[in-house]
Amino acid sequence: MPFMSNIKRLHRNNVATLRSQPLAEISGSLGDLGTLLPLMITLAVNGSISLSTTLVFSGFFNLATGVLFGIPLPVQPMKAIAAAAIASHASERETVAAGSVVAIVVLLLSITGLLHWITRVIPIPVVKGIQFGAGLSLIISAGTSLLQPFAHHWDFPLDNLVWSFAAFLLLILTQKASRFPYALIIFVVGLVLAIIYVATSAHTYLPRFRVWQPYFELPWWSADAIGMGVAQLPLTTLNSIIAASALASDLLPDLPTPGVTALGISVAAMNLLGCWFGAMPVCHGAGGLAAQYRFGARSGASIILLGLFKILLGVIFGETLLDLLAAFPKSLLGIMVIAAGLELAKVGQSLNHGASDLWEASVDQGQHKRHRDVSDEERSERWTVMLMTTAGILAFKNDAVGFVAGMLCHWAYKTVDWVERRRGHGTGERTPLLNT
Repeated sequence: MPFMSNIKRLHRNNVATLRSQPLAEISGSLGDLGTLLPLMITLAVNGSISLSTTLVFSGFFNLATGVLFGIPLPVQPMKAIAAAAIASHASERETVAAGSVVAIVVLLLSITGLLHWITRVIPIPVVKGIQFGAGLSLIISAGTSLLQPFAHHWDFPLDNLVWSFAAFLLLILTQKASRFPYALIIFVVGLVLAIIYVATSAHTYLPRFRVWQPYFELPWWSADAIGMGVAQLPLTTLNSIIAASALASDLLPDLPTPGVTALGISVAAMNLLGCWFGAMPVCHGAGGLAAQYRFGARSGASIILLGLFKILLGVIFGETLLDLLAAFPKSLLGIMVIAAGLELAKVGQSLNHGASDLWEASVDQGQHKRHRDVSDEERSERWTVMLMTTAGILAFKNDAVGFVAGMLCHWAYKTVDWVERRRGHGTGERTPLLNT
């Protein structure tokens, strides 16, 4: 069976990669902490999720993802749901219900083949624009978070812009050293600083032994919960599934990467399982994949290790980890997010050379494919569509708006082509819709 043969091949790759570069795999597994920690901690403090259950379940999902897909695919919070739940102080039952709404819709799209069809009709420049926009969004949000809290905290020695500058300098100096365990070093330094802060503070406590006690909780499908789920759908479909699948193929061309149907079923299964126990709504994501790849992860071994670590923490310490996790320096997390954003934004460089839609079968070389020639006019159009998608995402802070803008731009070009062919002028050069 192809599926079982892929599992065996991915297992061999996981083992071989871990043996050849263990520090890089461990470092890469920590690459997505900048997204995970702030949202997970805030949701747990607000009572919108169970921290211990989230650690155990997301750890198990990490483990399963590493075994089944064999790539450093992240398990990260559903950002739109997290943001809405934080803003409205949503209850635990409402938060998990919102995740289940997304899961049900994504499952239906996956098993009916609609998700695969949607992927086929979305042009590559739009997909690249979503990835590019997501990368720039990460950079902007990280920069904003770094600037806001530090205006009056220069005298706080454990978390200030000095640490940010040092982390950024280390990032620049090691950017060509792909095996340098940057994220691991930043994590260890941040953990030491957090322990010092908690140990010396009168109002916070270090983690202590508390065995995880799972419980069953019925989700509450209120109007607010359904609304949060609907708001999350475009982000999950476009970024967590379609863009993540495309990015996996770009970053790891030598491995069998999961398609959109497999990722859709994976997202649905994670949330339909975790929603009954108070676990945080989770998905995969292009940004997290780029982050873990940037910091050294090249196989599923990285997230298998992360999953085991999260399960251990959740089972042994659970809710008592809150103070320590909340004290992790935001100055260091911000730099990690910036690095992840840069890695994700870099995929835009292959738009006009190397993108999947630019390869075609070669008659002379049998099964081999050759890169087709792209005219200057087509290059300009593809760049414009990608940048229009990115502009919509950045201007409105919404993936769906960027997607619609990119699709409208794409079909505007197609409409002009069609009109010119009808008039018999299809072979001539035409003026671009936008002066780029």
